[in-house]
Amino acid sequence: MEGYQFKLIPAHDGGRNVVFTCEKDGEDALIIRISFLPDRSREDYLAEAEYIRYLFEHGGSVSDVVSSRNGNLLEELVHHQHTFFICLFKKAKGKMMVENHYQYREGVPLSEYFYNCGKVLGKLHEISKGYTPVHRRYSFFDKYNAEYIDKLIPDSLSLLKEKMVELLKSLEELDMDRESYGMLHFDLNDGNYSIDFDNGQITVYDFDNSCFGWYMYDLTDLWTNGVGWIQFEPDAGKRKKFMDDYFATVIDGYRSETDIDNSMLDKFPLFLKATLMEGIVDTFEVMSNNCEDPECDEELSYRIKCLEDDIPYRGFFDEMYSCENPFEYVKRDI
Repeated sequence: MEGYQFKLIPAHDGGRNVVFTCEKDGEDALIIRISFLPDRSREDYLAEAEYIRYLFEHGGSVSDVVSSRNGNLLEELVHHQHTFFICLFKKAKGKMMVENHYQYREGVPLSEYFYNCGKVLGKLHEISKGYTPVHRRYSFFDKYNAEYIDKLIPDSLSLLKEKMVELLKSLEELDMDRESYGMLHFDLNDGNYSIDFDNGQITVYDFDNSCFGWYMYDLTDLWTNGVGWIQFEPDAGKRKKFMDDYFATVIDGYRSETDIDNSMLDKFPLFLKATLMEGIVDTFEVMSNNCEDPECDEELSYRIKCLEDDIPYRGFFDEMYSCENPFEYVKRDI
């Protein structure tokens, strides 16, 4: 990395790494990630890096891992008895949507972007169907299970715990065959990919949460990613129409690269609940890691209410939803 200029990328809430952009005249820009929390093992990091390399080598539109001078995908340093895991990645071409002020390519309809989101994900899932790991990432139920939820979620939220366990039982009944279950990104949103605004090509990165699960979960994350385009619309009917059209376009893009059975698409409401559960668990994990007392802000309260009251579609078409304060609910004590 001699001669490179390093620039810290500001961390987001709940971020688990220190990340820098690395630039040098005449060279492609790189991203270096330094991981320091004890929540993941060497095998976890190595499994992530191997999966990314496999996707890249098989035509997936991802930011490839850069091998070290020692030929390793992952380097490990110990300093003052603290272990740091370091990975280097090629910087994705283009910008994130937020960096482009949520303006898509001039003169090109947004439907191209929606289609491409589905297409790039479909390609990753098609590649994953042939993936056999050397080092294995964890599976969905390794993390999301009744024992862990009971330990993590405060006893004062007993109804929430009950609803989460019911949800897990429903998920346990789903098929886990090779066509529906495999390695996922598990955090697919517009903060984790860049767009080349010359041609619309999307490059995915940040596989920090990758795990084995249902491909439908990643697709459901794309639905959630789409609500931002219409979240300030006061008419619930118009919001519903937009989201139906948006997701149909995403599915068309997805099916241009791989297949998904209609029976799995029918489970979409169930997977929306699963994404709510993931967000709730992640929030309580962050509070626990930061040694904070559990506290429900408006966003967390909203998610909890959706699960406790069985409100479908993340409440997006429900009377509880406010276009002035999207996905927020009155703060509650726990």
